[in-house]
Amino acid sequence: MDTIASLFSFITTPVSWVIVQFHTMYGAIFGPDTGWAWGLSIVSLVVLIRICLIPLFVKQIKSTRNMQALQPKMKAIQERYKSDKQRQSEEMMKLYKETGTNPLSSCLPILAQSPFFFALYHVLSAIASGKTIGVIDEPLLASARQAHIFGAPLAAKFMDSPEKVAALNASLTDVRVVTAIMIVMMSASQFFTQRQLMMKNVDLSVKTPYMQQQKMLMYIFPLIFAGMGINFPVGVLVYWLTTNVWTMGQQMYVINQNPTPGSKAQDAYLQRLLKSVTQHAEVRGRRRKNIVKAIVAKGADRNDNERRFFAGLAKAGFAAQPDGSVNKSDSVSVEAEGGAAAKRQQPKRQTKSQRQTAGGQQAGGQPAEKAETSEKSEKSEKSAPSLEKKPESTEKGSKAGSASSGDKPARPSRANSGGQRKGQQRPKHPSSKK
Repeated sequence: MDTIASLFSFITTPVSWVIVQFHTMYGAIFGPDTGWAWGLSIVSLVVLIRICLIPLFVKQIKSTRNMQALQPKMKAIQERYKSDKQRQSEEMMKLYKETGTNPLSSCLPILAQSPFFFALYHVLSAIASGKTIGVIDEPLLASARQAHIFGAPLAAKFMDSPEKVAALNASLTDVRVVTAIMIVMMSASQFFTQRQLMMKNVDLSVKTPYMQQQKMLMYIFPLIFAGMGINFPVGVLVYWLTTNVWTMGQQMYVINQNPTPGSKAQDAYLQRLLKSVTQHAEVRGRRRKNIVKAIVAKGADRNDNERRFFAGLAKAGFAAQPDGSVNKSDSVSVEAEGGAAAKRQQPKRQTKSQRQTAGGQQAGGQPAEKAETSEKSEKSEKSAPSLEKKPESTEKGSKAGSASSGDKPARPSRANSGGQRKGQQRPKHPSSKK
């Protein structure tokens, strides 16, 4: 480990200088020889490094999402050129170039943080050995060796011998209890960070081997760090625990504010956005408008979460605009109910004879019948020859013919039927007047 740390010796001087500057500030508050002054100096070093690594963290998020989206295409290339490894590699590189994806971007924060980690480990090891390093001279070295965090020296390790721990003015029990608690917290924070990434911020519509690999790493990484933690000094454990907590909080913020499309976190975010739009009748904030704008631009390529969001907007009577804003629209709520709303059914127009018949029946105490008839019957009535007016000769001839025959009664004229259709009429109610 000393050989690996010595490779990063070029950065030990800047790291030790930053720690000393923070120690000067905190030493004026808590005292120069206290564990709070040296412990907070290490925590401040972590915060400073992680702030500088935020641009790399953003690239890591984009690269991880692009890799998740490319998994089906990568699998297809592997199956197509499984017998030709060179062609497979060329197609993979072509796919990365076309999509602007860098597979190494997901490792950039860890790679960029590694020199600082090994430099800090080298500084704390020198303090434990009683050697000056970087800008830490003899007075600072003596102050650092006296600093304890809950009874454990900064340079003590879980596996140190009782004699070495006694040389640092501490007990082996205190060192092992403090280091064990910190190792458990470090592993738990690593596990929770990976778990919330897998459970909330992964596109569930894409089932690829990449998800299985991430799930395996969720259980393997904490065990690896737990095994390495027993050989870390207390100061390094403070550094690693702080960076894990920072990563967990940073990722939690990203999941809540900029979730992966198609994930559970995106569904929860869009539901919160829908509630805000419904309450305020507008999209508040530039970032939210950019998200709505991006969803509108997708068109038919929207996922299930985004379609549910648009359906909720439509049901509330809002329409999303290409610039990310929303407008109030009454017609949109109609479409949200399942298409165009059914128009109000207007009663069909009745003929004059039907209105007269209905009025006469109501006046006589007879209940009015429903005067709805189809268009075909109306047309047939109009096209049929009028039977209301007949010549007297015709009527007399028909009466004479019926009298002579004696078996066929005369048919009632249309005028006598009151404009009703031919055929058997509905019997009158017994209570009605004749």
